[in-house]
Amino acid sequence: MANKGKLYGIGIGPGDSELITIKASKILKKVDVICSPKSSPKKESIALSIAKPILEERDDYEKLMVVEPVFPMTENDETLEKHWKEASIIIADYLDKGKDVGFITLGDPSIFSTFSYVQKILFDNYETELVPGITSFTACASSINKPLVEKNEILSIVPKIDERLDKVLDFSNSIVLMKTSRNPEELENLIHSKEGNKEITSVQNATQKNQKIIDGFSKDKPYLCTTIVKLEK
Repeated sequence: MANKGKLYGIGIGPGDSELITIKASKILKKVDVICSPKSSPKKESIALSIAKPILEERDDYEKLMVVEPVFPMTENDETLEKHWKEASIIIADYLDKGKDVGFITLGDPSIFSTFSYVQKILFDNYETELVPGITSFTACASSINKPLVEKNEILSIVPKIDERLDKVLDFSNSIVLMKTSRNPEELENLIHSKEGNKEITSVQNATQKNQKIIDGFSKDKPYLCTTIVKLEK
């Protein structure tokens, strides 16, 4: 790996630029290339907009190389793998030239991150490093000013409803429902059907200026929406 650049997977947190860690800030200010995926060619990268105040502090900001590969919002594995490989080729080209690349991702790069797919492709040939970030669900808990779990309680993170959810509900004290825009009414009915008291809170656009806290499930269901369910056992 001599003379090759290093690839950083940088978690930039849930939305508020002030929640970017000191370590992430230092790396953002020194890498040669910023890689910021977006869901479509016509959409702005949310991650890039969050990192922008930090990047603007660089003396070379106007000349900074930023690449924005498209990672579409689809569950078609063939389509996704095609885009992951295309992004990996672009990144590898910079790494081969000895340039360090900072791949920025919402929240933490180890939790449901697009970076993980690129990292798997490049891992054997390039040095990589994960830079942790504040997750959306811990930010949501802070926004509602309540703990996620206490003592020996069990916390479960659910990215999407499937056949496992019923068992998850039986053995969890707190449940984080990620991206609740993808969760149908069936999910809400299942949670409401469970015995015992429930505390359900949804947070839209956590830590951002347009943050909205909702008692219960969100009816709007925007992309950046997380629901925290606390179950009394």
